[in-house]
Amino acid sequence: MFDILKNQQLMDKEIEELLIPAEKVAHVQLNNPLEHALLVLVKSGYTAIPVLDTKDKLHGLISKSIILDSLLGLEFIEVDKLQNKIVADVMETDVPTIQQDATFARALTLSINHPFMCVVDENGLFVSILTRRSILALVSKYLHM
Repeated sequence: MFDILKNQQLMDKEIEELLIPAEKVAHVQLNNPLEHALLVLVKSGYTAIPVLDTKDKLHGLISKSIILDSLLGLEFIEVDKLQNKIVADVMETDVPTIQQDATFARALTLSINHPFMCVVDENGLFVSILTRRSILALVSKYLHM
């Protein structure tokens, strides 16, 4: 089965090989209108994406549910808010981040509550994402060795 040696090897492993580089990740910028963010989310098929500034610093996440919640009025959906609000007005700022040299154990712990984590450098610049899917794929690989 999953012996202690394999377990420790996995937990100490660095996450770098599991990362999806920033160039391949859909994102929006702080000042983009909500309409643009919703289009990016729908076209990409993702439920949430990173929010960056013009220098690629991570500021938060935007999701379909955040956008839809911001459009709800008392009696109807206020669609005009899509053009009048920007991403910075409604984005989630408390986002899980991890460093590129983090251990697999740290990533596994964070993945319990988050489908993906943004990887940032020491200056807060967005480097890549780490998905729960890639973490589980590696666990599965170790379990079947």
